[in-house]
Amino acid sequence: MTLLHWATISPFLLAILIPFFYKYFRQVHTGWFVLILPLILFIYFLRFLPTTSNGGVVTYEVPWVPSLGINFTVYLDGLSLLFVLLITGIGTLVVLYSIYYLSKVKEKLNNFYVYLLMFMGAMLGVVLSDNLIVLYAFWEMTSLASSLLISYWYHRKKSTYGAQKSMLITVTGGFAMLGGFALLYLMTGTFSIRGIIDQVALISTDALFIPAMLLVLLGAFTKSAQFPFHIWLPDAMEAPTPVSAYLHSATMVKAGIYLVARLTPVFGGVPEWFWLLSGFGIITLCWGSISAVRQKDLKAILAFSTISQLGLIMCLLGLGSASLYFGYGEEPEKYTTAATLAAIFHLINHATFKGSLFMTAGIIDHETGTRDIRKLGGLMTIMPVTFTISLIGLASMAGLPPFNGFLSKEMFFTGVLKATELSIFNMQTWGFIFPILAWVASVFTFAYCLIMFFKTFTGKFRPENYQVKVHEAPIGMLISPIILGSLVVIFGFFPNILAYTLIEPSVAAILPNLLGEGEKFDIHIYHWHGFNTELFMTLGVIIFGTLIYLTMKSWAKSHFYLQERDPINYLYDGSLEGLARGGQSFTSFYMTGSMRHYLLYIFSFLVLFLGFMFFRLDAVSFSGTESAPISAFEAIVALVMVTAAIVVAVARTRLTAIIGLGAVGYSLATFFVLFRAPDLALTQMVIETISTVLFLLCFYHLPLFKKKFESVPFKLGNLIVSLGVGILVTLLAISSHHSKFFDSLKDFFIGASYDEAGGKNMVNVILVDFRGFDTLFEILVLTIAAIGIYLMIKLRVAKEEQ
Repeated sequence: MTLLHWATISPFLLAILIPFFYKYFRQVHTGWFVLILPLILFIYFLRFLPTTSNGGVVTYEVPWVPSLGINFTVYLDGLSLLFVLLITGIGTLVVLYSIYYLSKVKEKLNNFYVYLLMFMGAMLGVVLSDNLIVLYAFWEMTSLASSLLISYWYHRKKSTYGAQKSMLITVTGGFAMLGGFALLYLMTGTFSIRGIIDQVALISTDALFIPAMLLVLLGAFTKSAQFPFHIWLPDAMEAPTPVSAYLHSATMVKAGIYLVARLTPVFGGVPEWFWLLSGFGIITLCWGSISAVRQKDLKAILAFSTISQLGLIMCLLGLGSASLYFGYGEEPEKYTTAATLAAIFHLINHATFKGSLFMTAGIIDHETGTRDIRKLGGLMTIMPVTFTISLIGLASMAGLPPFNGFLSKEMFFTGVLKATELSIFNMQTWGFIFPILAWVASVFTFAYCLIMFFKTFTGKFRPENYQVKVHEAPIGMLISPIILGSLVVIFGFFPNILAYTLIEPSVAAILPNLLGEGEKFDIHIYHWHGFNTELFMTLGVIIFGTLIYLTMKSWAKSHFYLQERDPINYLYDGSLEGLARGGQSFTSFYMTGSMRHYLLYIFSFLVLFLGFMFFRLDAVSFSGTESAPISAFEAIVALVMVTAAIVVAVARTRLTAIIGLGAVGYSLATFFVLFRAPDLALTQMVIETISTVLFLLCFYHLPLFKKKFESVPFKLGNLIVSLGVGILVTLLAISSHHSKFFDSLKDFFIGASYDEAGGKNMVNVILVDFRGFDTLFEILVLTIAAIGIYLMIKLRVAKEEQ
């Protein structure tokens, strides 16, 4: 494997060592050992910036299951590098933050950092994999690791509830996505994303194209918390704050964004992709921003804010996909390219300001003991550094200059305004919806930023609201949010340092083949665009957002504000409860505790399904020409066997049943003698003798039969099912005997038993040589069973353990 492969899986390798570090270096916080890896990876991946900035791609392949077209192929281009730097860069800051946030004495740090490294490695695998199946494997690892991190404090009911919800929704979407990948393979014959993109012209008219698109989007929407699958994200806030800052603002929730961006060259340029992305994105944007206003918990506000911002990015990717319909050229078509540019820029900005805000929320919780804005207030002078970082982050999220959020928000307004001028996809009729909803969502975004800021830091400080002495966080906990807050300011004042290093290569990866060789998208980001519509929309956002905050007392007692929980949660909870009740009722119906009922179910399904296929395929076949004549001895033995079997079924005592069962076995041994198989006859006689003796020894100590009378319909049902099984098995045996699809193996074994195995007894040779491993494992199973029985006999359980 190459160094790039090792870099991808290195978090998993380090995760194996974490329990040893935790056990043998208790005096050192385990996070210090973990911190080294993401820092090294971040520096390592920075060296690829010149390559991707010039349009270059780095790719290496390691065969995994080449017969199925599954290979571990790493593919690093501008888009992958952007996400890799977010994963490793913010991962470094989160680990540093967690060292001071999580106590090495009170917390099980080995579990935390193993889960965190699992997640980091899984995310690296998702964004670097070119093979869809490998991508899917890493995708589901992110769901598993995320669920483990959310339930880190598993003694809390809300934590386990949030983890379960996250797992159910994201894994269900992942299964749907896997179905979409399978359909893409059926259309193209490859799992390679590059190979699929090369065949876009051929598959766009395929009947499976739209179903594949829908299934893939289901996976992306569930992972990136798009409406109505967003409900798992607020409950995931029960995880420790470092997890929230990492998974649910910068990495995991961006996995769906990455998948959409990566597969835009495959599905972009068609109306279904355009409307699904932009439509669900703009709805998610509005729903998240409106829901955030009524939250009272700092992390809950940030959770719904994240949902809203993810909707914004998804909407921009949908609008930008129209470029693949037109190509890059005249107005207004090229503004759809600007929408993709805005999506990438805001993705970066969101990671910086939202990561810092989650960390400051964690600091407030850590140092005050609460995140409830109804208890907080007056922290400006007590926590001045936290106040400054929060001010920068909230101003950026609200879209105020000169911070980076203002720039990408203005570009968002430009994208939705120019989209109304498109002459495709019925935008002439419905396009006006986008700027209206974008503006409304921005108003509520501004409002919840004001609520979060003023309710936390202004007003009178009331010490009685806190159970601890409130003070500023230690410098170690402040370093990470200070770095992210500084990036908010730097990217705000100098946005073009990202233009051709990260943004343009990412846009080129999302919208390939729109430019000639050596050409680049023209990207120049600046604050002042004159007195245009976007500026007036921003002024309106500030005015109406402020009015919402100032009139808060008048609507704070309304049902809207008091109802914090998303109403879609009731649908989710009701569905699970209904599923549980239905499953319990169905299980109670068939799990009666009666062996006769269970056998009745099994044999009924056997007769119905096997019998249906048997006659549907016209598999009944009988020809007496190849059958050997039946001698009188064989007829007598068969009659004895049938009689003995009937005796077993109608026996009233155990002794009679045992004798009848033994008669069936000895009759079978007699058949082996008649058919000239003395070895089998001897084996059968030994087994029957031992079984009969063991049955007699066991049943001697058991009580007598208790006669149980049942109604006639049940006995009639038994008769019908029994006859059905008997007739079906008889027809199956006769038909299989007279339906020869292959030559008999007897001639092979007759020749090979002596010539190749050196044995004259063909049965023994088959058991020992041709079926050697099979026989060995049968002996192994019997040995394990014998040891188990011996241990059970020798086991002496204490009275309190019984």
